Amino acid sequence: MNKVGFFRSIQIKFIIIYILLLLVAIQVIGSFFTTELETELVDSYKSSINERVNLLTHNLEQAFARERGDGEDEVTLEEEIRGIVAEVGSGDMSLQVINEQSRVIATNNIQNQNDVGKKIFDERVQQALPPESSVIKKEMEDRQTQDQLYVIAQPLYKEEGVAAGVLYIIANMETVYDQLQSINDIFLKGSILAIVVSAFIGILVARTITKPIMEMRRQAQLMARGDFTQKVNVYGRDEIGHLAETFNDLNSRLKHSYATIEEERRKLSSVLSNMSDGVIATDNTGAITLMNEAAGRLISHDPDDIIGELLIDVMQLEDKIVDITELQESGSMIIDFSTEEEEFLVRANFSTVVDDEEEVTGFITVISDVTEQEKVEQERREFVSNVSHELRTPLTTMRSYIEALNDGAWKDKEIAPRFLDVAQNETDRMIRMVNDLLQLSKMDAKEYPLQKERTEFVSYFHQIIDRFEMNIPEHITLQRDLPRGKYLVWLDKDKMTQVLDNIISNAIKYSPEGGTIQLKVESNRHHLLVSIQDQGMGIAYDKLERIFERFYRADKARTRKLGGTGLGLAIAKELVEVHHGKIWAKSMEGKGTTIFFTLPLMNKKWRGDR
Repeated sequence: MNKVGFFRSIQIKFIIIYILLLLVAIQVIGSFFTTELETELVDSYKSSINERVNLLTHNLEQAFARERGDGEDEVTLEEEIRGIVAEVGSGDMSLQVINEQSRVIATNNIQNQNDVGKKIFDERVQQALPPESSVIKKEMEDRQTQDQLYVIAQPLYKEEGVAAGVLYIIANMETVYDQLQSINDIFLKGSILAIVVSAFIGILVARTITKPIMEMRRQAQLMARGDFTQKVNVYGRDEIGHLAETFNDLNSRLKHSYATIEEERRKLSSVLSNMSDGVIATDNTGAITLMNEAAGRLISHDPDDIIGELLIDVMQLEDKIVDITELQESGSMIIDFSTEEEEFLVRANFSTVVDDEEEVTGFITVISDVTEQEKVEQERREFVSNVSHELRTPLTTMRSYIEALNDGAWKDKEIAPRFLDVAQNETDRMIRMVNDLLQLSKMDAKEYPLQKERTEFVSYFHQIIDRFEMNIPEHITLQRDLPRGKYLVWLDKDKMTQVLDNIISNAIKYSPEGGTIQLKVESNRHHLLVSIQDQGMGIAYDKLERIFERFYRADKARTRKLGGTGLGLAIAKELVEVHHGKIWAKSMEGKGTTIFFTLPLMNKKWRGDR
């Protein structure tokens, strides 16, 4: 732990605060105690000195006031005063008795006996002598030793109002201050010991408080990493214990919430990953924040590489919108991603993401491939247009001829039969068209059941060709190229006859005079390949794939002239595919067209659809 982190620890802070509070308390108590103790000791010392001074003053005044004779045995004043002073002793108090002429009569200090008889000019002594006769009590500092002194100059009286001298006392107070210093040293040592003991106790107390907090901190770090398996120990029923219980309850709730969120996230991720539609999420500026794999495939971008890009740029919307906020009003649009090689259309549906205050925080774009859907829609529109056009042409013709008959043409025996003939042909043509449409409609609705049976195809095909040869125009030749042997297929003869009739009839219609139609069957391993080739005008390469579409005609004028509905090959394609085969065409302009289709062969174990 570094120095900064060490002092940020709540345990260290608690110990420091605890010790600082203790130091402040000790400082306040020590200051008060020292001040009061010093005052008490000084006052006690002064009181003791004053009592002794009062006793000496009484004895000395009695000595000054006593009458003395002239006998030899009589004790003199000086002797009596010296005797009184000698009883005091030298100790820590220096005592001098000074008469009214300012001369020293006696002193208790042996070293200062030479001062006896000398005159004293001390200011304090002079103030205590008449005429001022003031009592002087003062603390002062010795200039040489720096000791604290208590000085008393006490006037002495023979009788009331008559001064006899001065009692001058200098008491050294250093013993008092030495005693006070010793007491302070003891107090300091006790304080240090108390601080050490208190710091140790503070560490223990701080650990009891911070240990649960440290455990909660470690648990919070585990929870931040998604680990909710651990619990915090509860050490008591105090506030920290309640906090630990609350923390454990929070852990359980977060674990449940995290599990729920994680489950929902997995569901959402699974939904997004398995959606066929693409989903793109952006923020309120239009920058992409999320894209699923389906969206990446649709727009040919790696979802991880596209994060942070603008939706307008990725979806090529520069020509359609200027600002991302315009998506709120657009709702849905078709976006063309087509290239020269391939047509590709995408539908984009836009929705907004709002917060609790109805502020837009982002956009959700759902994209889907609608190329086939648009193609189907376009085919539906073309189909409706074609049906309308195909029905309108015969109806217009019939109406014209009927109007002519109504106008009197029915009376003409030469014209009337021809007009009626045309009307009947157009009616038959419309009936064939409607029947073909109904047949296709039933096929689309899966309502066109097949009655399949085991069929030997080569002999069956010979029968179909024989039927055509009986009614074939003289300028057309049918050439057979059929294998020998039996080739069994499982088919509906009526439906397959319709297929062959449509294909062979088209070949006859488009064959020129003297043309040959080649009918061929080849056997492969699992299927038969049937081909019908004419020598007609052929079909352009870019139109070849469309001849199986409904109402499509390579040569519309000639087809109508020959009475075709444009649905024959479309029906043939549907019927071949329900027989599990395939149909296609090959052609070159001016060299004819070949229609191919396949049918699966039966094997010994195969029974077909029953």
